[in-house]
Order: sequence, then C-alpha cells, then structure tokens
Amino acid sequence: MRSLPMQQPLKLMAFAALALLVVSCSTSRPTQQGNVIRAQPGLDINRAHKDGAPWWDVDVSRIPDAVPTLHTGPYKANPYTVLGKTYFPLSDSSNYTATGTASWYGTKFHGQNTANGEVYDLYGMSAAHKTLPLPSYVRVTNLDNNRTVILRVNDRGPFYSDRIIDLSYAAAKKLGYAEIGTARVKVEGIDPAQYWAQRGKPAPLMLDQPQVASNPPPRQAPVATPVITASAGTIEQWTPPPAQHAAPVSPVPIDAKKNASGQASGLFLQVGAFANPDAAELLRSKLSGMVRAPVFVSSIARNQQTLYRVRMGPVDTPGEAQQLQNSVRSANLGSPSVVTSDQ
Repeated sequence: MRSLPMQQPLKLMAFAALALLVVSCSTSRPTQQGNVIRAQPGLDINRAHKDGAPWWDVDVSRIPDAVPTLHTGPYKANPYTVLGKTYFPLSDSSNYTATGTASWYGTKFHGQNTANGEVYDLYGMSAAHKTLPLPSYVRVTNLDNNRTVILRVNDRGPFYSDRIIDLSYAAAKKLGYAEIGTARVKVEGIDPAQYWAQRGKPAPLMLDQPQVASNPPPRQAPVATPVITASAGTIEQWTPPPAQHAAPVSPVPIDAKKNASGQASGLFLQVGAFANPDAAELLRSKLSGMVRAPVFVSSIARNQQTLYRVRMGPVDTPGEAQQLQNSVRSANLGSPSVVTSDQ
C-alpha cells in the first residue's frame, strides 16, 4: 500500500507534539513550597523577606496575654514618613476599631529594637501598627476561628498596603495563623481604665519602664526609616534563637571551683533571655550538653513580666570566657555577653 510510508512521519510528528505538550505543562506548574514560613515580598522596610518561625516548638498557650496598664510617660505619636507617605499617629486608641489582614514577624527581629525603643521578643504578646500611639493595647480577634488575644502595641508597621497590623510570632500562633502567614482579623483598642473597671478592679500602673536599648543600632534598610524617637534605659541582652542544625562542638573545660567566692563574684556569660520558660529551658539543656561550665536559668522582673535568662558560669578569667563565647558562636547558639552576678 502506498499510504504506509506516510504513516511513519505522521506518528513521529504526533509524538513530538505530545512531548512538547508535556514539557509545557510541567514547566508552567508553580514550584511547590516547603513548610518554611517566610515573609511575603514587598516594600516593608522593617520586615526582612527571610523572617521565620523559631526552630523549637513551644507551647504558646502558657504565654499570658499582655496586661493593659496605665501609661504614665509620654506616648510616641509623632508624624513620620515612610516610602514617601506620611503617617499621623492617633493620640487615643480607646475607640479604635478596624478589620483587615494581619501578618507576623519572628526570628529575624528577635532582640532588636522596636519603634519606641523597647526590645522585640518573638514570645512576647506584642504588635506593630502604623498609627496607634506607642504604647497602647489592643484586642485582636481571628475572624476565621474567633480566637482572641490582648497585645501591647510597641512598634510601627506593617507598611504593606493590604495589612493593618503585624503580630509577634507567639500572638500569631495563639490566633492559629502562624503556619499560614496572614489572617483576617478585627482590631479593637483598649482603654486600660475601662478594661479594669469592668472587672471591678483598679487599673495597674506601669511602675517599671519597658525594656529599652540605650544606643540602638540602626536597622539595615534600603530606604529612609520612620522618624521616631527612642527613649534611653537599661538594656537586657537578647540574642537571636539558635539555628536548627548546629554542628557538634567539643566541650570546653571550665573549672568552676577555682574561684572560692563562687557565683557571688565570678564572671558569667548570658546567652539569651526569654519571656517563655520552655524556650529558656530548651537552650539551657542544649548548652549543658556541649560545655562543662555550669548552665542555669535565672529570672528577673521587667515591665511586670518575668524574663528567664540563660547563663553560664562562673568563670575565672576573660580568657576562659572567650573560650566559651567562641564555642557557643561556633554552634550557632547565640552571641554570649559577659556579665557579673549583680547584672
């Protein structure tokens, strides 16, 4: 039959077309994302695109909400400009109500300074807002599951056009959207006096000023940062959380008995401080397995909140302290600072 020679080229053309169709479908399919939570791309000058969740799992249900307290000092409510847009903060937040999208920020900014000079704690119950006075308090409700938290507003942002508030990691996890990244929420301002009057109790005063940084280092930003003044005060050493997979480090021999006065007069290394005792205990346990120096957790009251500090020591000489610092840094467990027993 004369038609047979034509069938072979037709088959080859059909297979070629099918192959092109398969390649086209496979290359046009979006890349599958993993489980790592990252900030969405945008122009927010205060939020890096590689922000994420801490590697350790902490039961955030044990973290209490922020306690609305009467503020006796000045509020941070100065106008400021970001990306060519000027914001005029409110002088009163008690009647504030808004509905919109909430995001969160975590490890990238843990231990860094907020807009009013406080120190950001990813396990603290706090939030960032573009126009609410600093500090102030809000009730945030996840409209998808009706979970509610009370937060202290102490930072500026987010500057994405479609987001109205940025929550700490712990707050986002308590609201059930940390794994998703964003949620539709309702934000309501809280008047501390009215809040406590409804409970038949007087509103507590903020006796201690919030933890602030004396000389806050400038944040790396491609554009001008908001013009917001930061108050001075005593800084509590905070460090970024440990990396998930730290390389093993040989134990550093430290003779804690050389100093007869013991912990009363020796040098110590503070590796981190946390609002959640579980996070502090996890870091203490990890450090205890890699160094021979005593590792312990001490607590201190800051701004009506207990901080749990992870410390090592005592050590006798700056040289021994340097050895410990190098070991901890090599394991990517933080940057320990040298402190004394009375700090």
